[in-house]
Amino acid sequence: MPSSASRKLLVATTNSKKLIELKILLAGLPCDLIGLSDLACYDDVPENGTTFAENASLKALGFANQSGLLTLAEDSGLCCDALNGAPGIYSARFAGPSKSDLENNKKLLKLLEDVPDEKRGAHFKSAVAIAKPGRVIGIVEGEVHGRVHREISGTNGFGYDPVFFYPPFQATFGMVSSERKNQVSHRSQALRKARDVLQAYLSFGRI
Repeated sequence: MPSSASRKLLVATTNSKKLIELKILLAGLPCDLIGLSDLACYDDVPENGTTFAENASLKALGFANQSGLLTLAEDSGLCCDALNGAPGIYSARFAGPSKSDLENNKKLLKLLEDVPDEKRGAHFKSAVAIAKPGRVIGIVEGEVHGRVHREISGTNGFGYDPVFFYPPFQATFGMVSSERKNQVSHRSQALRKARDVLQAYLSFGRI
């Protein structure tokens, strides 16, 4: 059986908006969710992988080893067809290491300003890794496809949500409620799979 410490699940993010979304999507699990800000201290874990899955695994294992807790880490980004998959794993720092979501979005729109609608295809991808100290116990992924809108539209969500146009909604993710976005988003898809991994571990102590 899992140790009592594993009844806490560390969600390895400092992004407050992402933490809120993750807590909503993981609600109901038989454990207490805490964020990095709840730790007394920690060292940053370098995200030097070449894929979302590698970066999520590095973070999950790195913070699990530091904290001694079962840890979930998520890495995600927007991949644009016309930019050969960019910004991809560099989504959060596309316009520079300390730039805002707004600056990232503006850079993306500038790069694509002359690209016709039929070539503005893009997809969000999310990878979620779960680790206990010493071992990654599961990696799952989710994707959602759409295109890059021609302007920033909507104030909901975060990241590239205001420029990601999802055809079935006829709206950007920034224009719809979090509840509606979470029905289809890349992150919700990955976390539904992650719940199964976590339930197995928390129930039986094994995968």
